[in-house]
Amino acid sequence: MPRPFKCRRVCCDPTADYFKPRGIPVSELQEVCLALDELEAIRLADIDGMYQEEAAKMMNISRQTFGNIIESAHKKIADTIVNGKALKIEGGVVKKVCRRNML
Repeated sequence: MPRPFKCRRVCCDPTADYFKPRGIPVSELQEVCLALDELEAIRLADIDGMYQEEAAKMMNISRQTFGNIIESAHKKIADTIVNGKALKIEGGVVKKVCRRNML
């Protein structure tokens, strides 16, 4: 029996949830889905410059899980850029909290 999925805390609420290459109609693009927890991991590690241990605590997950999430997010983003795909941000088992409640 698999381990139950732990809900991740996120505070980012993207203002834009869809990105695509310019000049290519959406109907012709393959789509990659980036979950909200992956977006939060990108924000914490790459934008805020947090170490994985600290970021994992903010998201209420283990450091290993955070590492897996950030690796998956980096691969998805690289795939969309290198291969000219659309990126859709949605979903995931997350609990949205405001930034001050994450500390």
